[in-house]
Amino acid sequence: MPNSSSLTQFLLLAFADRRELQLLHFWLFLAISLAALLANGLILSAVACDHHLHTPMGFFLLNLSLTDLGCICTTVPKAMHNSLWDTTTISYMGCAAQLFFFVFFLGVEFSLLTIMCYDRYVAICKPLHYGTLLGSRACAHMAAAAWATGFLNALLHTANTFSLPLCQGNALGQFFCELPHILKLSCSHSGYLREIGLIVVSTCLVFGCFIFIVFSYVQIFRAVLRIPSEQGQHKAFSTCLPHLIVVSLFVSTATFSYLKPPSISSPSLALSVLYSVAPPSLNPLIYSLRNKELKGAIKKMMTGCFSGAIKCQVSRA
Repeated sequence: MPNSSSLTQFLLLAFADRRELQLLHFWLFLAISLAALLANGLILSAVACDHHLHTPMGFFLLNLSLTDLGCICTTVPKAMHNSLWDTTTISYMGCAAQLFFFVFFLGVEFSLLTIMCYDRYVAICKPLHYGTLLGSRACAHMAAAAWATGFLNALLHTANTFSLPLCQGNALGQFFCELPHILKLSCSHSGYLREIGLIVVSTCLVFGCFIFIVFSYVQIFRAVLRIPSEQGQHKAFSTCLPHLIVVSLFVSTATFSYLKPPSISSPSLALSVLYSVAPPSLNPLIYSLRNKELKGAIKKMMTGCFSGAIKCQVSRA
């Protein structure tokens, strides 16, 4: 078996053996990635250009769109390349980079989701203190903490994982380079335990964020139920529920995929797509396109671009 010093590439798990299904996966991933790039690009442009969206929620939406783009661009392009060219290989350095950016962007995204939950909690439960608790400096500090924590977490995991001797082959049971599947190739007991310790710490932090989200939503729902207007209750619930659904989907699928007993066989590829590709693709629709101000800004921007293109064509004619 090769060791880590002689490894030059890893073998990823193919979605299908038949060429027709491989091409189907390519076109499916292409459609998902283009939709995610378009939606997040529109959100970034709208928030940056419209001063009405220069609010704490708009600022966090901008950061969330950046992480969504990062998540999609980390795993999907290589999966598309392998499906199109009927290959399963990824270079050693490419695998390390993919692991780093995947852990980095997912960590930042979950931190941002926690911060956005705090934003909704303050807006609904403590509206009089909203300007004080979520001022521009506080928002910048929270966003910077999310990005810095994600970077440090990804750096520690990647550096420790790829410093381990890998002597159990080079085949990964996943369509992208993921931490547990790389650890299975390790033959260092002490290094393996050290990485498990890092994973436990990260898991505790994620669990703490999840508990905070659940506790915040309990308080939010209690406050919403005290609203006398049914229309107001419906509006608040429609804003909060999609956020909680996506967070629950992300945590439940990732947890089951990582911690399920070996005796339970499950479609790991389908679960991996659910927590690695689906949330970044659905976030623009769930968090942003339901926002009337953002939808208005996007519509205004697209109308302006369309009108400008028509005027340009008329002037040329």
